[in-house]
Amino acid sequence: MKKGRVTLKDIAVKLNLSPSTVSRALNGHHAIGDETKRAVKKLAAELDYQPNPMALGLLQKKSNTIGVIVPEITSHFFSAIITGIQDVVGPTAYNIMICISNESFEEEVTLVKKLSRMRVDGILVSPSSETKTFEHLENLQKNEIPVVVFDRDCPGLETDKVLVDDYSGAFQAVEYLIQSGCKKIAHLGGPLNLSTTKHRMQGYLDALQKNNVPIKKEYLYHVKGFSHKDGLKPAKKLLALQDPPDAIFAINDNIATSAMHVAKKMGMRIPEDVSIVGFDDNPHSLYFSPALSTVWQPVYSLGMLSARILLQRLKEDKKTEESFRMEVFKPELVVRASSKKNLNGISG
Repeated sequence: MKKGRVTLKDIAVKLNLSPSTVSRALNGHHAIGDETKRAVKKLAAELDYQPNPMALGLLQKKSNTIGVIVPEITSHFFSAIITGIQDVVGPTAYNIMICISNESFEEEVTLVKKLSRMRVDGILVSPSSETKTFEHLENLQKNEIPVVVFDRDCPGLETDKVLVDDYSGAFQAVEYLIQSGCKKIAHLGGPLNLSTTKHRMQGYLDALQKNNVPIKKEYLYHVKGFSHKDGLKPAKKLLALQDPPDAIFAINDNIATSAMHVAKKMGMRIPEDVSIVGFDDNPHSLYFSPALSTVWQPVYSLGMLSARILLQRLKEDKKTEESFRMEVFKPELVVRASSKKNLNGISG
Protein backbone atom coordinates (compact mmCIF):
# COMPACT_ATOMS: atom_id res chain seq x y z
CA MET A 1 0.00 0.00 0.00
CA LYS A 2 1.26 3.46 -0.85
CA LYS A 3 2.12 5.90 1.93
CA GLY A 4 -0.18 8.82 2.68
CA ARG A 5 -3.92 9.14 2.93
CA VAL A 6 -5.88 5.96 2.23
CA THR A 7 -8.46 6.36 -0.55
CA LEU A 8 -11.48 4.43 -1.76
CA LYS A 9 -9.36 3.29 -4.69
CA ASP A 10 -6.76 1.77 -2.33
CA ILE A 11 -9.46 -0.31 -0.61
CA ALA A 12 -10.98 -1.26 -3.96
CA VAL A 13 -7.64 -2.54 -5.30
CA LYS A 14 -7.06 -4.64 -2.18
CA LEU A 15 -10.49 -6.28 -2.43
CA ASN A 16 -10.69 -6.38 -6.23
CA LEU A 17 -13.77 -4.17 -6.23
CA SER A 18 -14.69 -0.92 -7.96
CA PRO A 19 -14.35 2.36 -5.98
CA SER A 20 -18.09 2.94 -6.38
CA THR A 21 -18.86 -0.45 -4.83
CA VAL A 22 -16.56 0.34 -1.90
CA SER A 23 -18.27 3.70 -1.42
CA ARG A 24 -21.73 2.16 -1.41
CA ALA A 25 -20.60 -0.59 0.96
CA LEU A 26 -19.27 1.95 3.44
CA ASN A 27 -22.58 3.80 3.25
CA GLY A 28 -24.62 0.64 3.78
CA HIS A 29 -26.26 0.66 0.35
CA HIS A 30 -28.99 -2.00 0.06
CA ALA A 31 -27.64 -3.24 -3.29
CA ILE A 32 -24.37 -4.39 -1.72
CA GLY A 33 -24.23 -7.82 -0.08
CA ASP A 34 -23.61 -8.16 3.64
CA GLU A 35 -20.39 -10.12 3.15
CA THR A 36 -18.95 -7.41 0.90
CA LYS A 37 -20.00 -4.72 3.35
CA ARG A 38 -18.28 -6.51 6.22
CA ALA A 39 -15.08 -7.01 4.21
CA VAL A 40 -14.95 -3.38 3.08
CA LYS A 41 -15.63 -1.97 6.55
CA LYS A 42 -13.09 -4.31 8.15
CA LEU A 43 -10.32 -3.28 5.75
CA ALA A 44 -11.28 0.40 6.01
CA ALA A 45 -10.91 0.18 9.79
CA GLU A 46 -7.57 -1.62 9.53
CA LEU A 47 -6.21 0.99 7.13
CA ASP A 48 -7.69 3.87 9.16
CA TYR A 49 -9.60 5.12 6.12
CA GLN A 50 -10.99 8.65 6.57
CA PRO A 51 -13.60 9.91 4.08
CA ASN A 52 -12.58 12.91 1.99
CA PRO A 53 -15.39 15.48 2.40
CA MET A 54 -14.37 17.30 -0.77
CA ALA A 55 -14.43 14.14 -2.86
CA LEU A 56 -17.77 13.13 -1.37
CA GLY A 57 -19.08 16.58 -2.17
CA LEU A 58 -18.18 16.16 -5.81
CA LEU A 59 -19.90 12.76 -5.92
CA GLN A 60 -23.00 13.73 -3.99
CA LYS A 61 -23.22 17.41 -4.97
CA LYS A 62 -23.29 18.03 -1.22
CA SER A 63 -20.37 18.87 1.04
CA ASN A 64 -21.99 19.18 4.48
CA THR A 65 -20.13 22.48 4.68
CA ILE A 66 -21.45 25.96 5.41
CA GLY A 67 -19.46 28.98 4.30
CA VAL A 68 -19.28 32.04 6.57
CA ILE A 69 -18.00 35.30 5.10
CA VAL A 70 -17.22 38.17 7.47
CA PRO A 71 -15.43 41.50 6.90
CA GLU A 72 -12.94 40.81 9.70
CA ILE A 73 -12.45 38.53 12.67
CA THR A 74 -10.33 40.47 15.17
CA SER A 75 -13.16 42.41 16.84
CA HIS A 76 -15.38 41.09 19.60
CA PHE A 77 -18.39 41.79 17.37
CA PHE A 78 -17.67 39.29 14.61
CA SER A 79 -15.96 36.77 16.87
CA ALA A 80 -19.11 36.68 19.03
CA ILE A 81 -21.28 36.20 15.93
CA ILE A 82 -19.07 33.33 14.75
CA THR A 83 -19.29 31.75 18.21
CA GLY A 84 -23.07 31.90 17.96
CA ILE A 85 -22.96 30.27 14.53
CA GLN A 86 -20.58 27.55 15.74
CA ASP A 87 -22.72 26.75 18.77
CA VAL A 88 -25.71 26.09 16.51
CA VAL A 89 -23.93 24.31 13.66
CA GLY A 90 -21.42 22.37 15.79
CA PRO A 91 -23.83 19.64 16.99
CA THR A 92 -25.04 18.99 13.41
CA ALA A 93 -23.38 17.08 10.58
CA TYR A 94 -22.27 20.34 8.96
CA ASN A 95 -18.79 21.85 9.05
CA ILE A 96 -18.07 25.58 9.00
CA MET A 97 -15.59 27.28 6.70
CA ILE A 98 -14.83 30.84 7.83
CA CYS A 99 -13.65 33.32 5.20
CA ILE A 100 -12.55 36.94 5.69
CA SER A 101 -13.19 39.59 3.03
CA ASN A 102 -11.05 42.27 4.77
CA GLU A 103 -13.78 44.81 3.87
CA SER A 104 -13.01 44.23 0.16
CA PHE A 105 -15.79 43.73 -2.39
CA GLU A 106 -13.35 42.11 -4.80
CA GLU A 107 -12.21 39.63 -2.14
CA GLU A 108 -15.82 38.93 -1.18
CA VAL A 109 -16.70 38.03 -4.79
CA THR A 110 -13.63 35.78 -5.01
CA LEU A 111 -14.59 34.01 -1.79
CA VAL A 112 -18.15 33.45 -2.99
CA LYS A 113 -16.85 31.87 -6.20
CA LYS A 114 -14.43 29.63 -4.30
CA LEU A 115 -17.11 28.46 -1.89
CA SER A 116 -19.47 27.78 -4.78
CA ARG A 117 -16.84 25.68 -6.57
CA MET A 118 -16.34 23.74 -3.34
CA ARG A 119 -20.05 22.95 -3.38
CA VAL A 120 -20.82 24.41 0.02
CA ASP A 121 -24.43 23.76 0.97
CA GLY A 122 -25.17 27.32 2.12
CA ILE A 123 -23.53 30.63 2.92
CA LEU A 124 -23.84 33.11 5.78
CA VAL A 125 -22.48 36.53 4.78
CA SER A 126 -21.97 39.94 6.30
CA PRO A 127 -21.12 42.15 3.30
CA SER A 128 -17.96 44.22 3.07
CA SER A 129 -18.01 48.00 3.40
CA GLU A 130 -17.28 48.21 -0.35
CA THR A 131 -20.16 45.98 -1.43
CA LYS A 132 -22.70 47.91 -3.51
CA THR A 133 -23.99 45.25 -5.93
CA PHE A 134 -25.13 41.73 -5.13
CA GLU A 135 -24.93 39.78 -8.38
CA HIS A 136 -22.44 37.35 -6.80
CA LEU A 137 -24.98 36.50 -4.09
CA GLU A 138 -27.82 36.25 -6.61
CA ASN A 139 -25.73 33.77 -8.58
CA LEU A 140 -25.52 31.57 -5.49
CA GLN A 141 -29.30 31.54 -5.28
CA LYS A 142 -29.59 30.67 -8.96
CA ASN A 143 -27.37 27.68 -8.23
CA GLU A 144 -29.71 26.74 -5.34
CA ILE A 145 -27.19 27.65 -2.65
CA PRO A 146 -29.19 29.41 0.09
CA VAL A 147 -27.82 32.67 1.46
CA VAL A 148 -28.47 34.35 4.80
CA VAL A 149 -27.31 37.96 5.09
CA PHE A 150 -26.57 39.12 8.65
CA ASP A 151 -25.68 42.38 10.40
CA ARG A 152 -25.27 44.48 7.24
CA ASP A 153 -28.21 44.66 4.86
CA CYS A 154 -28.12 44.17 1.09
CA PRO A 155 -30.99 46.45 0.00
CA GLY A 156 -33.00 44.95 -2.83
CA LEU A 157 -31.55 41.45 -2.47
CA GLU A 158 -34.35 38.99 -1.78
CA THR A 159 -32.97 36.49 0.69
CA ASP A 160 -33.13 35.64 4.38
CA LYS A 161 -31.75 38.43 6.57
CA VAL A 162 -30.92 38.81 10.27
CA LEU A 163 -30.26 42.42 11.23
CA VAL A 164 -30.26 44.85 14.14
CA ASP A 165 -32.45 47.95 14.30
CA ASP A 166 -29.54 50.36 13.99
CA TYR A 167 -31.88 53.31 13.53
CA SER A 168 -33.59 52.69 16.87
CA GLY A 169 -30.27 52.28 18.68
CA ALA A 170 -28.90 55.54 17.31
CA PHE A 171 -32.12 57.41 18.03
CA GLN A 172 -32.08 56.20 21.66
CA ALA A 173 -28.47 57.28 22.13
CA VAL A 174 -28.85 60.75 20.64
CA GLU A 175 -32.15 61.49 22.36
CA TYR A 176 -30.55 60.53 25.67
CA LEU A 177 -27.71 62.97 25.00
CA ILE A 178 -30.27 65.70 24.29
CA GLN A 179 -32.16 64.87 27.49
CA SER A 180 -28.88 65.20 29.42
CA GLY A 181 -28.59 68.80 28.24
CA CYS A 182 -26.24 68.41 25.26
CA LYS A 183 -27.05 70.83 22.45
CA LYS A 184 -24.08 70.45 20.10
CA ILE A 185 -24.07 66.75 19.24
CA ALA A 186 -21.64 65.40 16.65
CA HIS A 187 -21.69 62.05 14.88
CA LEU A 188 -18.66 60.02 13.85
CA GLY A 189 -20.31 57.81 11.22
CA GLY A 190 -18.99 54.81 9.34
CA PRO A 191 -18.27 54.19 5.64
CA LEU A 192 -21.14 55.76 3.70
CA ASN A 193 -21.99 52.68 1.65
CA LEU A 194 -23.03 50.51 4.60
CA SER A 195 -26.63 50.06 5.66
CA THR A 196 -25.56 50.28 9.31
CA THR A 197 -23.95 53.66 8.66
CA LYS A 198 -27.04 55.00 6.89
CA HIS A 199 -29.50 53.78 9.51
CA ARG A 200 -27.47 55.04 12.47
CA MET A 201 -26.92 58.40 10.78
CA GLN A 202 -30.66 58.70 10.09
CA GLY A 203 -31.43 57.89 13.71
CA TYR A 204 -28.99 60.62 14.76
CA LEU A 205 -30.54 63.18 12.39
CA ASP A 206 -34.14 62.34 13.29
CA ALA A 207 -33.46 62.54 17.03
CA LEU A 208 -32.00 66.04 16.56
CA GLN A 209 -34.88 67.13 14.36
CA LYS A 210 -37.56 65.75 16.69
CA ASN A 211 -36.04 67.66 19.62
CA ASN A 212 -35.43 70.89 17.66
CA VAL A 213 -31.66 70.64 18.01
CA PRO A 214 -29.79 72.31 15.13
CA ILE A 215 -28.16 69.97 12.61
CA LYS A 216 -24.69 71.27 11.78
CA LYS A 217 -22.85 69.87 8.80
CA GLU A 218 -19.46 70.30 10.49
CA TYR A 219 -20.59 67.97 13.29
CA LEU A 220 -21.15 65.05 10.92
CA TYR A 221 -17.97 63.19 9.97
CA HIS A 222 -17.49 59.76 8.40
CA VAL A 223 -14.55 57.52 9.28
CA LYS A 224 -12.96 55.18 6.72
CA GLY A 225 -12.94 52.09 8.93
CA PHE A 226 -13.95 50.75 12.32
CA SER A 227 -10.63 50.41 14.18
CA HIS A 228 -9.28 52.67 16.93
CA LYS A 229 -6.84 54.35 14.57
CA ASP A 230 -9.63 55.18 12.12
CA GLY A 231 -11.27 57.40 14.73
CA LEU A 232 -8.29 59.42 15.93
CA LYS A 233 -7.99 62.09 13.20
CA PRO A 234 -11.74 62.57 12.74
CA ALA A 235 -12.23 62.98 16.49
CA LYS A 236 -9.39 65.51 16.63
CA LYS A 237 -10.94 67.53 13.78
CA LEU A 238 -14.28 67.61 15.57
CA LEU A 239 -12.90 68.58 18.96
CA ALA A 240 -10.55 71.19 17.46
CA LEU A 241 -13.41 73.13 15.85
CA GLN A 242 -13.80 76.74 16.92
CA ASP A 243 -17.18 75.73 18.32
CA PRO A 244 -16.57 72.12 19.36
CA PRO A 245 -19.39 69.67 20.11
CA ASP A 246 -20.45 68.95 23.66
CA ALA A 247 -21.30 65.35 22.76
CA ILE A 248 -20.22 62.69 20.25
CA PHE A 249 -22.24 59.71 19.13
CA ALA A 250 -19.89 57.24 17.41
CA ILE A 251 -20.62 54.48 14.90
CA ASN A 252 -19.05 51.86 17.20
CA ASP A 253 -17.17 51.48 20.48
CA ASN A 254 -13.73 51.55 18.86
CA ILE A 255 -14.39 54.98 17.34
CA ALA A 256 -15.97 56.18 20.59
CA THR A 257 -12.92 55.20 22.65
CA SER A 258 -10.69 56.90 20.08
CA ALA A 259 -12.70 60.07 20.69
CA MET A 260 -12.24 59.61 24.44
CA HIS A 261 -8.49 59.27 23.96
CA VAL A 262 -8.30 62.43 21.84
CA ALA A 263 -10.49 64.42 24.25
CA LYS A 264 -8.26 63.51 27.20
CA LYS A 265 -5.11 64.45 25.29
CA MET A 266 -6.69 67.83 24.52
CA GLY A 267 -7.36 68.39 28.23
CA MET A 268 -11.11 67.91 27.99
CA ARG A 269 -13.11 66.30 30.78
CA ILE A 270 -15.50 63.43 30.06
CA PRO A 271 -18.44 63.89 30.42
CA GLU A 272 -18.26 67.44 31.83
CA ASP A 273 -16.87 68.96 28.62
CA VAL A 274 -17.93 66.31 26.13
CA SER A 275 -20.22 63.29 26.49
CA ILE A 276 -19.34 60.27 24.36
CA VAL A 277 -21.57 57.34 23.39
CA GLY A 278 -20.60 54.33 21.26
CA PHE A 279 -22.41 51.39 19.68
CA ASP A 280 -21.89 47.61 20.21
CA ASP A 281 -21.23 47.30 23.96
CA ASN A 282 -17.95 45.46 23.56
CA PRO A 283 -16.85 43.78 26.82
CA HIS A 284 -13.92 46.18 27.28
CA SER A 285 -16.21 49.23 27.14
CA LEU A 286 -17.11 48.78 30.80
CA TYR A 287 -13.46 49.04 31.87
CA PHE A 288 -12.47 52.32 30.24
CA SER A 289 -12.11 55.37 32.42
CA PRO A 290 -14.76 56.64 32.43
CA ALA A 291 -16.81 53.57 31.49
CA LEU A 292 -18.31 54.00 28.03
CA SER A 293 -22.00 54.61 27.47
CA THR A 294 -23.00 52.58 24.43
CA VAL A 295 -25.75 50.79 22.55
CA TRP A 296 -25.94 47.05 23.24
CA GLN A 297 -26.83 44.69 20.44
CA PRO A 298 -27.26 40.90 20.79
CA VAL A 299 -24.43 39.80 18.52
CA TYR A 300 -24.24 36.22 19.82
CA SER A 301 -27.97 35.75 19.26
CA LEU A 302 -27.61 37.30 15.82
CA GLY A 303 -25.12 34.57 14.89
CA MET A 304 -27.26 31.81 16.38
CA LEU A 305 -30.44 32.86 14.59
CA SER A 306 -28.63 33.30 11.26
CA ALA A 307 -27.32 29.75 11.52
CA ARG A 308 -30.71 28.34 12.52
CA ILE A 309 -32.42 29.96 9.55
CA LEU A 310 -29.81 28.56 7.15
CA LEU A 311 -30.07 25.07 8.63
CA GLN A 312 -33.84 25.23 8.22
CA ARG A 313 -33.35 26.25 4.59
CA LEU A 314 -31.12 23.24 4.04
CA LYS A 315 -33.89 20.94 5.28
CA GLU A 316 -36.42 22.32 2.81
CA ASP A 317 -37.03 20.84 -0.62
CA LYS A 318 -38.36 24.09 -2.03
CA LYS A 319 -36.93 27.53 -1.50
CA THR A 320 -39.49 30.15 -2.43
CA GLU A 321 -39.02 33.91 -2.39
CA GLU A 322 -42.31 34.30 -0.49
CA SER A 323 -40.89 32.54 2.54
CA PHE A 324 -37.77 34.68 2.96
CA ARG A 325 -37.37 35.79 6.57
CA MET A 326 -36.43 39.24 7.81
CA GLU A 327 -35.52 39.14 11.50
CA VAL A 328 -34.58 42.38 13.27
CA PHE A 329 -33.19 42.51 16.82
CA LYS A 330 -33.85 45.53 19.03
CA PRO A 331 -30.77 47.18 20.61
CA GLU A 332 -30.72 48.84 24.03
CA LEU A 333 -28.93 51.90 25.35
CA VAL A 334 -26.49 51.18 28.18
CA VAL A 335 -25.78 54.37 30.16
CA ARG A 336 -22.43 54.58 31.92
CA ALA A 337 -20.06 57.33 33.08
CA SER A 338 -18.95 58.76 29.71
CA SER A 339 -22.24 60.62 29.34
CA LYS A 340 -23.85 63.20 31.64
CA LYS A 341 -26.82 62.58 33.87
CA ASN A 342 -30.02 63.37 32.08
CA LEU A 343 -32.33 66.14 33.24
CA ASN A 344 -34.58 63.67 35.02
CA GLY A 345 -31.77 62.61 37.28
CA ILE A 346 -30.97 59.21 35.78
CA SER A 347 -27.23 58.71 36.15
CA GLY A 348 -24.93 58.61 33.18
